[in-house]
Amino acid sequence: MGDYIMDLRKSVGHQPLIMVGSGVMVIRNDNELLLQLRSDTKDWGIPGGAMELGESLEQTARRELLEETGLQTKDLQFVTMISGQDLYYKYPNGDEVYNVIAIHKATEVEGEIKMEDGESLDLRYFPLHQLPVNIQSISRKMIEAFQACNIMQR
Repeated sequence: MGDYIMDLRKSVGHQPLIMVGSGVMVIRNDNELLLQLRSDTKDWGIPGGAMELGESLEQTARRELLEETGLQTKDLQFVTMISGQDLYYKYPNGDEVYNVIAIHKATEVEGEIKMEDGESLDLRYFPLHQLPVNIQSISRKMIEAFQACNIMQR
C-alpha cells in the first residue's frame, strides 16, 4: 500500500476504507497471464495496487506494474471497473478495505522481470486455463471480470 493509505491508517486504524486502485493483466502469447506470488499473503495475485493522491488510474497501473514486476508497457488498455461488497478484503495485519479496481490489459511489455519492492516472492506466467489454485480472492474476481469482458468482445 502506498503512503496515502498508510497515512489514513494512522487516523482510522483497521476500520474499513474504500480503496481505489488499478490492476494490470499482463497477457503473453494470447493465453498466458503474469501473476505474482505475494509476500504478505503467500498466494498468487495480479500486479497492481492503490492509487496515490493526484494519480490517474492509468498512472497507478503503470507505476504498480513497474514497482512490482520491473516491466513497462506502451499498450495499456482499460478493460473494466469492479467494485462492491464482493471486493471486501481483510489484510493479514487486520486492515479492512472495500476495493474499487480499474482492470487494465497489457500485451506488449518491456524490461526484465524482477522483484525489487519486497511485495513478491515469485513472478511467473501461467496459461489462462491452468492458473494456480491459491489465487488471492480479489485477484480471482479481477480475472473473472477480465475473462467475462474478453468473451463479450469476441
